[in-house]
Amino acid sequence: MNGVTGRMGYRQHLVRSILAIRDAGGLQLADGRRVVPEPILVGRNERKLADLAAQHGIERWTTDLDEALRDDSAPIYFDAQVTQAREKSIKAAIAAGKHIYTEKPTAESLEGALELARLAAEAGVKNGVVHDKLYLPGLVKLKRLIDGGFFGQILSVRGEFGYWVFEGDWQEAQRPSWNYRKEDGGGIVVDMFCHWSYVLENLFGRPEAVTAKAVTHIPTRIDEHGQPYPATADDAAYGIFELPGGVIAQINSSWAVRVYRDELVEFQVDGTEGSAVAGLRECKIQHRATTPKPVWNPDLPVTERFRDQWQVVPDNADLDNGFRAQWEQFLRHVLEDAPHAYDFLAGARGVQVAELGLQSSAEGRRIEIPEVTV
Repeated sequence: MNGVTGRMGYRQHLVRSILAIRDAGGLQLADGRRVVPEPILVGRNERKLADLAAQHGIERWTTDLDEALRDDSAPIYFDAQVTQAREKSIKAAIAAGKHIYTEKPTAESLEGALELARLAAEAGVKNGVVHDKLYLPGLVKLKRLIDGGFFGQILSVRGEFGYWVFEGDWQEAQRPSWNYRKEDGGGIVVDMFCHWSYVLENLFGRPEAVTAKAVTHIPTRIDEHGQPYPATADDAAYGIFELPGGVIAQINSSWAVRVYRDELVEFQVDGTEGSAVAGLRECKIQHRATTPKPVWNPDLPVTERFRDQWQVVPDNADLDNGFRAQWEQFLRHVLEDAPHAYDFLAGARGVQVAELGLQSSAEGRRIEIPEVTV
């Protein structure tokens, strides 16, 4: 596990996924065997690695990736590093014959992402890319509504994501400074359009065209050492994605927005028979038969609370942490050849959408998204 000293690598992948599986007695396979994952921690900071290993009872850690890749007892390589370091490390893991599971973006460019997919295919190693948002309880419920035909004909999707990331002067920033430096792989388009690509593809259909505007609303921020630095990467992006069947998706992503909604990300889906609003955990619906008939009159106050007219969708299942759920799926893929659709090629499509989104913003035009293959 490379990059577990970072926020996501540590909290979601190490603690809430691999160690949670270990502490539960392992993962039970279809044939009744239980497999207990034992991580080898890899990173650049020896002190942090030693502290994490001691804190969680992990026996093995190293600052030498090549040493870890030579360990035949570890058949899987996982990468949660910064994007700039990921491509080189994954190539080394492929050469070492490891199966690979990685955060996204898989590479800094579509060309690099497709090369990883090609190399993995040639080496015959199984590969997967984190698609965590598909496992969120709110989107699981939304997928259930789609599969059940609740919406009738789907017309549009509207997404709102983001929150205010403090500049770092009078309050500490919640995100590391590299996120706001383009030269270090930062930017909200690179970060979030990969997510929107697979969310849209797996719920509504693969995006066919993108029109985007990426901006830097906060031009100067304060780094971890209290020093001001120019924010060279985009901190907000406003995108329109054209989907199969004429469905239009509009998604706003911003680290310079204050939250006036129920959750940090919400998707509203409108169809001829009903609508839904899905967040991280909750999903609410309004059917055609229960839709109110408001009349526009700016001279009178609103007499009804529109939010109160929506119905909550029940869980109807034990919806566990999404990162752990996908880890278990990938482990089954490696250990018993169970299906896992979210491979390097799927990850490359996310890189493609981000790349074309930035091109659309720079050129001020709509760009069609061609199909990519290895």
